[in-house]
Amino acid sequence: MKATLSKIKAVIFDMDGVLIDAKEWHYEALNKALRMFGLEISRYDHLTTFDGLPTKKKLEMLSIEEGLPQGLHRLINELKQLFTMEMVTHHCRPVFDHEYALSRLKNEGYRVAVCSNSIRDTVAAMMNKAQLSGYLDFFLSNQDVKKSKPHPEIYTKAFKRLKLQPDECLVLEDNENGVKAAKASGCHLMKVEDVTQVTYENIKRKIEEVEV
Repeated sequence: MKATLSKIKAVIFDMDGVLIDAKEWHYEALNKALRMFGLEISRYDHLTTFDGLPTKKKLEMLSIEEGLPQGLHRLINELKQLFTMEMVTHHCRPVFDHEYALSRLKNEGYRVAVCSNSIRDTVAAMMNKAQLSGYLDFFLSNQDVKKSKPHPEIYTKAFKRLKLQPDECLVLEDNENGVKAAKASGCHLMKVEDVTQVTYENIKRKIEEVEV
């Protein structure tokens, strides 16, 4: 009989692109705000460069690359969050596979958390609208850390709060910045292509692979 290398005790989810199919919402909301000032992010740049980064970081990059005035950052950020919340209100709905996955994991004794590069209000709104808040031990946003993903701080902070070692945690991520953060934190990683791959069966299969 093979010895167990590690025992997974917590499953931590990224939010956008993992639990919530919100990538398009963030893209459209930011562009809606940027267009008011004559700028726009192409879909190619969004997918290859900006995906998974907090809005603050995106605006810093646009200042360097496109000459966006620093003085506009706060206003554009506020507009982007306003437009995002409008989309959340109109489009965010519960997904059975996700509710089922989190409820089963919770029932089986796993700790469950969310670590997102979105701001706190957005995470809370999306989790509530998706009816997932009740399954979470907690969530962390980009406002809870000094350095957002791809830096691993948000995950190391989650491990400490859970009072677990990195190898006792499985993290689900979809984009390159999140993957880098997860890998750097020392946890086990389950990379998904989109929200449809986030199912109880797939998560349990990954846990079994880790624990063999």
